[in-house]
Amino acid sequence: MVQRRWLRIVPVALLMYTIAYIDRTNVSLALDPKISTMMKDLFMDDRRKGEAAGIFFFGYLLLQIPGGWLASRWSARKVISLCLMGWGVCAIGCGLSHTFRQFEVMRFFLGAAESGVFPATLVLLANWFPQAERARANAYWQLCQPLAVAGSAPLTGWLLGAWGWQQMLILEGILPFLWLPVWWFFIRDHPREAGWISAEEKDHLETVLQSEAVELEPVRKISWCERLRQPSLFVMISLYFLHNCAAYGCMTFFTTVLQGRGFSPLQYGFLFAVPYAVTAVVMVLNSWHSDKTHERRGHVAAVYLMSGTSLILSVVFSQYFWLSYAFLCLAIPGPFAAMAPFWAIPAETLPRDVIGVVFGTVNAVGNLGGFAGPYVIGALSDRYHSTAIAFSVIGAGMLVCAGLAFLLPKAKQQITMTGRSSTA
Repeated sequence: MVQRRWLRIVPVALLMYTIAYIDRTNVSLALDPKISTMMKDLFMDDRRKGEAAGIFFFGYLLLQIPGGWLASRWSARKVISLCLMGWGVCAIGCGLSHTFRQFEVMRFFLGAAESGVFPATLVLLANWFPQAERARANAYWQLCQPLAVAGSAPLTGWLLGAWGWQQMLILEGILPFLWLPVWWFFIRDHPREAGWISAEEKDHLETVLQSEAVELEPVRKISWCERLRQPSLFVMISLYFLHNCAAYGCMTFFTTVLQGRGFSPLQYGFLFAVPYAVTAVVMVLNSWHSDKTHERRGHVAAVYLMSGTSLILSVVFSQYFWLSYAFLCLAIPGPFAAMAPFWAIPAETLPRDVIGVVFGTVNAVGNLGGFAGPYVIGALSDRYHSTAIAFSVIGAGMLVCAGLAFLLPKAKQQITMTGRSSTA
């Protein structure tokens, strides 16, 4: 029998972050000159295109650490509620922009408004799902990323063709306000606060989660500064930086591969969506097997290896469109499918009072790759009039990530839902 928390916490969190991710997906399509007038209206070239897409991630630095800290010490539910209101305002502001500078400023503040959501949601899931379930909980929530693309790309393509980029951004910017009441009334920070689960389930969850927290507490008190100087943290940041270079670089310039083929805006939307539908399947399978085997690092490395190899092969066979497209459908899932086991590692190796800060630190600095990836691909595409060299560089970065994955820390003993211990 599926426990109610899986049907209540995860779907509401998934749809909440799906709405956030639409704000990154729709810009990728709006910045394609074949289906939108945005680049022409705002006087943008490929370099400015990469800058406009990537500036979001400088704003995304601002509230990562405070958001994670507030979620751990105050309330993840309240932090995310405030973020929903903030990013709705900024998303609509992007649609009201009339110059490149206005759009760039609003994208920066949109990143700031969304920056507290990711670490706060990871803290929320850690409060509800023990280690034996955590990779699956993370994966099901993070399905929002490929699903936002697969689900919204055809609609965004249609809106671009029917209404234009400004109206599309405004209409999709209203979504956070529509979801806010659902989030507020359905979500609670801890099992003990929920009136919709039985007393036995509350007691069992709290006991298991408390046991895990005690296992992770160090023998002596360690300051935050000492924890943030650990080598494993710098490995996580480096890996996540390269990860985001690939994820957002490919997303921003994926439609470049489709140009010159005579596709309509709606067809663009569907072709853009297919690799992300594949991504959703790979994410579920990788997280399920990671929880089943209680192994994290190998599952992170495997999907990075698949992604890097496939991205390079898509360049090698670029003269054969459908073969190259098929390799891209295998390249794009890697960064997304790695996230569930990747984010399970700090929750399984660090004391509970510090994971919010670590989540925020890694996500904040690592997400600068979301600026660097589109910017570098844009600059190389401008210089060489092709994405071939840029995609090869990004593919090599994925292969480096596969190696770095084995430098991540191993999880300590797991307390299973039946009370038994197992080694991850």
